[in-house]
Amino acid sequence: MLQDYQKFVESNTEVIVIGPENAEEFAKWWQEHKMPFVGIPDPNHDIAKLYKQEITLFYGGRLPAMVVIDKGFKIRASYLSGSPSDIPSDVEVLNFLDNLNKEMTSNDDKDNEVI
Repeated sequence: MLQDYQKFVESNTEVIVIGPENAEEFAKWWQEHKMPFVGIPDPNHDIAKLYKQEITLFYGGRLPAMVVIDKGFKIRASYLSGSPSDIPSDVEVLNFLDNLNKEMTSNDDKDNEVI
């Protein structure tokens, strides 16, 4: 997502990454890697549990997960991975977001129709 971050911004998307490290470790890594998006440490897995992200010792921690939440705080999609390398490509996510934005714009237009 880092290499395509500007494309996510252009698609009216806020990227938020939740990490398993404590606040100090997370902040240090975040600053060292100059991450442009929001990062939230979650060492007790409270947020992960809310979104049913799997935690497994076999893979050494959390499996990747992605949740798309719209501006009305409605979950529009979620992807819970079965392995550490199983994540959707940025192209797939951006296409989904493009379709979602079109759908939401269409619904906004319907809400504003004069009858």
